[in-house]
Amino acid sequence: MHELMRLMHDYGLALVFLGVLIESLGVPLPAMLLLIGAGAYAGSDAMFEAEIFVLAVLACLLGEVVWFVAGLRYGSRVLKTLCRISLSPDSCVRQSESFYERWGPKALVAAKFIPGLSTVASPIAGAMRMPAASFLRYSALGDAIWVGFCVGVGVIFRAQIEQAESYLSRMGAVAIYLAAILMVAFLAFKWWQRQRFFKSLRMARITTRELQDLFKAGANPVVLDVRSDAARKIDSRKIPGAVFVDLETADTPLADLSPDTEVVVYCTCPSEASAARVARFLMDRGFRRVRPLAGGLDAWYAHGAPT
Repeated sequence: MHELMRLMHDYGLALVFLGVLIESLGVPLPAMLLLIGAGAYAGSDAMFEAEIFVLAVLACLLGEVVWFVAGLRYGSRVLKTLCRISLSPDSCVRQSESFYERWGPKALVAAKFIPGLSTVASPIAGAMRMPAASFLRYSALGDAIWVGFCVGVGVIFRAQIEQAESYLSRMGAVAIYLAAILMVAFLAFKWWQRQRFFKSLRMARITTRELQDLFKAGANPVVLDVRSDAARKIDSRKIPGAVFVDLETADTPLADLSPDTEVVVYCTCPSEASAARVARFLMDRGFRRVRPLAGGLDAWYAHGAPT
């Protein structure tokens, strides 16, 4: 306990600032645990608590401004990049966009408390051209609530945290090995989930060139745009003739069509995740010629096709 207290006393503020900043930039560090520990070590030192609070909020806000500017400049591309490296790429973009659609700028207040949303909320706000003043106001409020909660938990449960630390100290290397095993097990489980998800997406794709050839041949395939409303606001372009549909009601526009109708589904998400889910949904309902567009709408743009 004394060694940790001295470390926190000598380097505590720098550790808090750097740890929270790095986590805010997207690196999966346990910044919440760091703040809880800092609150516990601060004890009844109100000045130290205030310094931790201010520096942590500034660190959060600095990282979020970086992502806001990235979203403002690069739009949906930065979101795809973030979710491509996410441990849960199937839900990263769409769930975040849906949450933002429902709550608007207020989503930034709760973002820190919602796994998966904290990193992507800021670039979504930038991509949707939220006014900078509103972004700073709501982000700062959300950061202050989150930091205050974490530090407050540390202050309130200081005695229990000291007891837990004393117990872990007695365990010595066993505690370190146990923590490492749990971390590896968690990452392995998430990796397995990720691989299983990608396996579920394996199906025949149609390329941009093949889709253009269908149009030129007069085949007139049904093209479904399954992007979220927020994604469409970020980029209003679409493939000519495409029909906007929701994931849950994707079969509605096809109700009167033959099961042999050529259907192409596209989105702007990593690995065509939403498009593949809709394609599987339609196949389960009897449609036999359904294919996601390889590369999604981005590939259509890159090919120079009309929008």
